[in-house]
Amino acid sequence: MDKIIIYQIFTRLYGNKTHNNIHNGSIEQNGCGKLNFYTLKELKRIKAMGISHIWFTGVIRHATQTDYSSFDMPANHPAVVKGKAGSPYAISDYYDIDPDLADKPQNRMTEFMNLVDRVHRCGMKVIIDFVPNHVARQYHSIAKPQGVDDLGQNDDTKLGFSTQNNFYYCPGCELQPSFSLEAEGFSPYVEIPAKATGNDHFDNKPGVNDWYETVKLNYGVDYYAGGNCYFYPVPDTWNKMVDIMLFWAGKGVDAFRCDMAEMVPSAFWAWATAKVKDAYPHIIFIGEVYNPALYRTYIASGFDFLYDKVGMYDTLRAVTCFHTSANEITAAWQANDDISSHMLYFLENHDEQRIASDFFAADAIKGIPALGVSLLMRNNPFMLYAGQEFGEKGMDEEGFSGRDGRTTIFDYWSVDSLWRCATGNLTDEQIDIFDRYQTLLSIARKEKVVAEGAFFDLMYVNPTSEHFDSHRQYAFLRHIPGVLMLVVANFNSVSRSVSINIPEHAFSFLGIKKQKVKASDLTSGQTYNLELSESAPVTIDVTPWGVAVVKMKIR
Repeated sequence: MDKIIIYQIFTRLYGNKTHNNIHNGSIEQNGCGKLNFYTLKELKRIKAMGISHIWFTGVIRHATQTDYSSFDMPANHPAVVKGKAGSPYAISDYYDIDPDLADKPQNRMTEFMNLVDRVHRCGMKVIIDFVPNHVARQYHSIAKPQGVDDLGQNDDTKLGFSTQNNFYYCPGCELQPSFSLEAEGFSPYVEIPAKATGNDHFDNKPGVNDWYETVKLNYGVDYYAGGNCYFYPVPDTWNKMVDIMLFWAGKGVDAFRCDMAEMVPSAFWAWATAKVKDAYPHIIFIGEVYNPALYRTYIASGFDFLYDKVGMYDTLRAVTCFHTSANEITAAWQANDDISSHMLYFLENHDEQRIASDFFAADAIKGIPALGVSLLMRNNPFMLYAGQEFGEKGMDEEGFSGRDGRTTIFDYWSVDSLWRCATGNLTDEQIDIFDRYQTLLSIARKEKVVAEGAFFDLMYVNPTSEHFDSHRQYAFLRHIPGVLMLVVANFNSVSRSVSINIPEHAFSFLGIKKQKVKASDLTSGQTYNLELSESAPVTIDVTPWGVAVVKMKIR
């Protein structure tokens, strides 16, 4: 079994070589990444980092202010689109590919299918978004298969709720948000009756901070009556959404990253994942679930992996920023120990602030120890966000997206680090960060002990002392028969020669003998002669903001 390492690519931004970066610029001004950028050469470069799966974010057609009516795609009203490019989570046609990403918009599905084929030829797998909770306000499919009814096509709009409706309505009420529905060159946007907004806003007056560009999908939960559930007979939306997933699985997609999965009833997921996996047993479901109390419910409902955001991500961020002790990492993994193989670790994604941003660590180097912990501690998957490996700062003010330490999902833009990679102009600092990432990613992918080995946390026998700072260092063991790996992450700006106690329980738990061994740090090449015994610590050198990964062959 190989370690799963996911590379999230915001497809619109990656590979965009137009570097004008005009604030709030159009696609003509600022350009856009294309599916054809991912040649076999580029995909092999990505795979060489240690990547097993690529998540192409935002490939399904969504609402945009760019006019593609000349290609028979309906134009969207700017008042209900966020940013010039629009949010990739305001889907306007579940059965179509975003024309922004195609060299020839009329051939957009063919270009996507060719990309899927190239990824598979390179030995990687394809992940796309499945956005089940909400769609664009002007959703209308022009690409749906023959005989498929559109979402909302048969709704009874006189009813706020019906199990056979795909949307929720405010009967007799016009959409009246807290902002203007006017836009230059357009008549005011009109929606009668108003549909409920995607973030569970069930009246006709969403605010500017709501997901006002989206409408909530109806899975048989009557929110108007306090959340009563009507799942039998199966609601119409259930069948429509499964058909959509089966459509994309049939196109060769290997996995779905399910947006805001916890806002959709677990009963639907249990029913839907079973149907999809029955037809395509290899399909993986990754859920965006933030409530730890729901983790086990959604795993039982068919999810292979869930975000470990409220837990490992939050803890590693707090340790990196000196807001908490490295000891808290132990509590973070213990909270989900029984489901550890299902938890997806990450340090960046499109929703989170960049490590190198002023809002996080302000320096990409400071994220290296957290990277080592996330990658090497357990058998579960890890996700890397494109640009993270170069220390992308995310400090641009692109347009709809302000300067908030995140890379925009709403605007046409060229991300500096990705542009430099695409054009061969990486800085020395970016190359240094990449080399550090490459080293740790390669260890995670190539070392069997990382993908399959047992884990043993060493923190409880290594309290703070002059030889080990348990607030700034974190240490653990990984083991398979014949191989022992000792990992020490240093969340500090000074180098340390740390002494690590290995307790008697580690020997019995892992089934290893006390012995003298030769060891090598896979990150630095430094070699050691170590004695493995509970009676004497082992001493390891670790660099500032570094990770020592000490591998030893044992008998």
